[in-house]
This record gives sequence, structure tokens and C-alpha cells, in this order.
Amino acid sequence: MGTRDQILDAAAEVMHTRGLARTTTKEIARAAGYSEATLYKHFRDKTDLFLAVLTERVPSFSAVLADIAHDPEAHPLRDNLIAIARGALAFYHESFPISASVFSEPTLLAAHRDALTARKAGPHKASAALARYLRAEQKLGRVAHHVDCDAIAGLLLGACLHHAFLTSFAQHPLTPAAARTHATTTVDALLPSLV
Repeated sequence: MGTRDQILDAAAEVMHTRGLARTTTKEIARAAGYSEATLYKHFRDKTDLFLAVLTERVPSFSAVLADIAHDPEAHPLRDNLIAIARGALAFYHESFPISASVFSEPTLLAAHRDALTARKAGPHKASAALARYLRAEQKLGRVAHHVDCDAIAGLLLGACLHHAFLTSFAQHPLTPAAARTHATTTVDALLPSLV
């Protein structure tokens, strides 16, 4: 395992246990067994590390969505939405404990938001991607033309984020069976409004 991977593993662990707001690059470097200077050879700052942890150490929701959006007709609409919901649940369940602490301090949140905006990243990207996928399903005739795709994307992802909040608060693990059940019941509740 290379230096960058060791730093990322340490960052994921420290951020998961301490939260993003309370994590420092010095702590991450120490946990990885390197100096801060070595850390900065691989990452610009803590935001860079956070984004790398989200994309490389947390289950990839965007990869699931991109795969489905690439060929939406490969599976029925319901199956696609359940797969998307399961991906979102896994992502939010893992990332919520890391990112929730950033809301504890307004100046930290503002700096974090500015850093994400500068990198053309942010939590709104998932909802926008899901709405694009739903519009593609509209063109295929599998989602009714009157459906507000942005609203449906918000409802589906909101349900997944809410579940992640509740399970994190209760310190319950997200089992595959629980993820499957929650994804299925959520999609089945939304599906009648889509067709």
C-alpha cells in the first residue's frame, strides 16, 4: 500500500471517529505515520482529503447512479430505483458521521461550502444526477411526463439521508437486509406517483 492510500485510510478512520470539524491534518498525518509535509504532497488541504475519502473510502453512490444512467433500460425502473436507494443508503450511512460535525460551526460550514464550490462538488450533485436519470426515464416513457423529477429525487434521497441520520443517532449498523428493506419500501411508496 502506498503513502497516499495509507493517508486516506487514516483520514477515513479519524474523520469517522472524530467528525470532519474536529479532525486536523496533523492528527491524520500522525495516524498514518507520516509528517504533515508528506500529507500535503498528496492533498492540498483537509477538504481535498474529505473529498478523497468520500470518493475512495465510502461506498460509491455516484458510481451506482452513473452505471444505471448509462443504460437505464437494462433493468426495470423499480429495480433501478431500488439499486439507487441502496447505494444512497450505504453512502449516507458511512458519510453522515464524518460530515455532520461541519454544521456545528457556521464559519467552518461556510469555508467547507466555499471549498466544495471551488472544486465543483457538493451534496447537490447527487440530487441533480438522480433528477437527470429520471428525466431520461421520462424520455423512455417509463416515468410519466407530468412528474417533477427534481422533487422525486429530493424525496428519494431525503428518505435515504433521514434513515442514515436515524441509524447513526441510534448507533445501529446498516445491514444488507435493512438496506434492502428500506430501499424497497421507499421506492414502492414513490413508484405509484411516477407512472
